[in-house]
Amino acid sequence: MGTPDGVGIRLNGSHCKGFHALPRNLSPSRFILSTPLCLHCALDNNTSLWYQAVCTTYGHAMKITDDEFLELWHRLRSPQKVADETGLTVRTVHLRRRNLEIKLGISLPSDNPNPSCAQHQPKLHLVKYRHYGGITDGTVIVFSDAHFWPGIRTTAFKGLLWAIKELKPHMVVANGDIFDGASISRHPRSGWSQRPTVKQELDACKEAMTEIEEACHKARHHTQLIWPLGNHDARFESRLSSFVPEFEGVEGLTLKEHFPKWHPCWTCWPTPDIVIKHRYKNGVHATHNNTVGSGKSICTGHLHSLKVTPFDDYNGTRWGVDTGTLADTDGPQFSDYMEDNPANWRSGFAVLTIRNSQLLWPEIARKHSEGMLDFRGNLIDVS
Repeated sequence: MGTPDGVGIRLNGSHCKGFHALPRNLSPSRFILSTPLCLHCALDNNTSLWYQAVCTTYGHAMKITDDEFLELWHRLRSPQKVADETGLTVRTVHLRRRNLEIKLGISLPSDNPNPSCAQHQPKLHLVKYRHYGGITDGTVIVFSDAHFWPGIRTTAFKGLLWAIKELKPHMVVANGDIFDGASISRHPRSGWSQRPTVKQELDACKEAMTEIEEACHKARHHTQLIWPLGNHDARFESRLSSFVPEFEGVEGLTLKEHFPKWHPCWTCWPTPDIVIKHRYKNGVHATHNNTVGSGKSICTGHLHSLKVTPFDDYNGTRWGVDTGTLADTDGPQFSDYMEDNPANWRSGFAVLTIRNSQLLWPEIARKHSEGMLDFRGNLIDVS
């Protein structure tokens, strides 16, 4: 089965019995098809860069090494130019670039930084990809999408502090988008709307996260504080790495430096069968698709929907959980770009109870009304 971008060649090698696509400007006549090896093993150095596009599409190992990619990037400093020279798509170049930035802890700046491409900039908030919690019995509280705003303490935030005091969790997970980054968004300003500065937002985040840290310390010593990166969180370093890459390494220019008690990661695994990350799939059926696609019980934020979806198969029951938003759904963070449209969002957070390394039915704590939290069939005054 060929692709729109290539010409197909069938192989009968010991490594691969598939049908491969080559870029149109790479002639099939250059290859000896009787080789006992699959085609990507038979390529010479001159064609390896072209074939990596095929390898990427069909799951083979990349023929271009990390060192070769880095040499290309430092020479061309442009996703489009690297794509043109290698035959990769621009998207694949961005992904390879991002993975290397995270893997090596470096910045690969472009000569023409574009704030609309901030998602491709290095996310040095990370220390490692995964955090393993090792919890066999205990409680995990997961909140997300706080988008902390100067001068606002929401009902859900107050409810979170109450829940930490009452439930004494072994782990608290700030599941992304704690920082909003409104003034450095790739989206244009709406009219003359007022946005807080980065410093004002950062101070609001520090104040709120310090309250959470103190509540955890009072409730239980050594509570694990985990922060999977969210797309809004990434704005902080993306902006800096895009426009002032020369300042890389200067103290205070990574988000994690401002929140030293929180462990940054992509995913958090309280047990081997539970994964917590900021986002995975989108859409109204995301919680269902997340657990089906991951094969695990999975908690995500990003969509602000605050719900639990069970799923059963031969492996038993697992859950997809959306952790909602700690912000008010009609808060100033959202008022302009939502244009006062109705949103299928809910303010609150999730509570996971683990017994004998098994997850019990996940629970939702939801803002019922101003100052009132709906949890376990009770209305709790958190004002």
